[in-house]
Amino acid sequence: MSKSTVSAAKALTSDPATHGAELGHGNSPAAWTCVIVMLVGALISSIAFVIASTPIFIGGAVVMVLGLIAGWAMRKAGYGVGGSKLKNTGH
Repeated sequence: MSKSTVSAAKALTSDPATHGAELGHGNSPAAWTCVIVMLVGALISSIAFVIASTPIFIGGAVVMVLGLIAGWAMRKAGYGVGGSKLKNTGH
């Protein structure tokens, strides 16, 4: 490995623009609710696709959109990451 490769690797890892902020994992009631409801909607749509039922497929898509709306509403209500309704225990 040459010295230029090592110095380039150091420059990339010390760049504050790409590594300065903690991204987190999104572990919150709002995120979990959003994901679980959207998974149920995807399951409904997948089953409807296999049995060739357009109305049920559209219903599954509607459930997925409702999951997005539920997650957004819960985040605004304080149940998102760093929300006012959550205890900050470090997890």
